[in-house]
Amino acid sequence: MRFPGWEPGDLRCVTGCECGKSLSKMPPKLICLFLCALSAPKLSGGDVLLPAPQSISILSTNMKHFLTWSPVIVQGATVRYSVEFQGEYEREYANGSWIPISECSLTTATVCNITEDISATVAYRLRVRAELGATRSRWGTMKGFFNRVTTSLTPPLLRVLADGYHLLVELADMGPAFQFRVLYWKKGHESRVQQKVMKEVNSMVHLDTMEAGAEYCVKAQTHVEAINRSSSFSPTHCVRAQRDTSVWLVTALTSSAGFAVAALTLPFLTWKISKIFQYSCCPVAVLPDTLKESEPPTQLILHGSEEAEKCDLMVVVMPSEEVLQLWIQKTL
Repeated sequence: MRFPGWEPGDLRCVTGCECGKSLSKMPPKLICLFLCALSAPKLSGGDVLLPAPQSISILSTNMKHFLTWSPVIVQGATVRYSVEFQGEYEREYANGSWIPISECSLTTATVCNITEDISATVAYRLRVRAELGATRSRWGTMKGFFNRVTTSLTPPLLRVLADGYHLLVELADMGPAFQFRVLYWKKGHESRVQQKVMKEVNSMVHLDTMEAGAEYCVKAQTHVEAINRSSSFSPTHCVRAQRDTSVWLVTALTSSAGFAVAALTLPFLTWKISKIFQYSCCPVAVLPDTLKESEPPTQLILHGSEEAEKCDLMVVVMPSEEVLQLWIQKTL
């Protein structure tokens, strides 16, 4: 195994012995090997054989915090890491003690999720140590402090739907620490913006009842009460409500009924108007009852004495035109 600072063929111990130098009458190589063997237990538990992790930093977005560092590379071996943190309480009331993060103890990863351990809005210090077997490096400590109030807050992801005349919004869940402030308005009426604050977003949320055919717009932002900070607003999403189908249906039914009535009454009206014009232009004269033609009897039976003179009865039928002219002359 090769460690930093050691070169091949360099058999030098912490005692200062170098091969080739005589300290007594014993062979030099034997003396060096003996002294190095005596000092070996001290080296096995020392902190100078592994370099401490470098480039320690924190990535914090939407109240999720991750500690990262650069790997310690040893050829042919797997280096493990342990992480500890120190909060305000440990510094001021627990003699500057450090608390191990169990999820990141002897891990081979170079990233550690410290979200659950950063549970207060105070300044934290963090450190990482490399381990290889019984050999440990010095602690590598992150420069400065970390406070979760500096986390980066991003706008929420949302989906806006128009279900009939209902304005609905669906927001991506970002954890229990987040609230959502949703603004919505009818397009063209930006001065009358409405607001709704939500803490739980397990399903679709009903915002408003829309006017038929109108367009509505929605945007939202996140807010974390624990740090009293809000994100920027999301892009604006707009949807349009469906048109009023009931009005169209009533109009269509009314039109159909009107057409059917017109189709049925038009022939009757045409016939009636033609009759009125016919009567106005060519009136029909009505004969009085005295001038009306009666059906002659088939046989006349005369009753009288046998001596009475028998006469032939003759009925003269005049044409209707002559009768009409005669009646007009009499009336004039």
